[in-house]
Amino acid sequence: MSYIIDEILEHNEKFVAGKQYESFDTTRFPNKRIAVLSCMDTRLTELLPAALNFKNGDIKIITNAGAMITHPYGSVMRSLLVAIYELGVREIMVIGHYGCGMKGLEASQLIQKMEGRGVTQDQIESIKSDNIDIHKWLSGFENPIVSVSETTDLIKNHPLIPADVHVYGFLMDPHTGKLDIIENEEE
Repeated sequence: MSYIIDEILEHNEKFVAGKQYESFDTTRFPNKRIAVLSCMDTRLTELLPAALNFKNGDIKIITNAGAMITHPYGSVMRSLLVAIYELGVREIMVIGHYGCGMKGLEASQLIQKMEGRGVTQDQIESIKSDNIDIHKWLSGFENPIVSVSETTDLIKNHPLIPADVHVYGFLMDPHTGKLDIIENEEE
């Protein structure tokens, strides 16, 4: 294994032996009955919960590139439905952020990098057999406000989301944690 993985495993062994996990003990049910869909940006990993006063066990958090839902019946939507129907979630916060790497991302750039790492054109073309438009699937967005609004609208209008679940959209400053309201359901 790599040096980094070995280091992680060594830390994990000490963590468990020292019972450091005890301070994280909670149930699978979110205390605040909120699910958050946010970006996987490393700047948000600890900042987002700290800036919003979320403690371990308070929320269900789903992260991906851009806090986007790329398919209404994909894994993000499935996770939200499980959070609602199995775990008691009543509110959903979609939290994008300023300076997101998905802004302006074009599939052609990513495909070039794939090819540079040895992925063949045949492999790239093979996903067409799964009815996937690779250029649409790998593209980002031009405006983070529009992206958050589109995602919140998709959730709100999804046929399997119950009317009593409230959905809100926000953008976070990845440096300060300041949250700007993009879409407020009460408006």
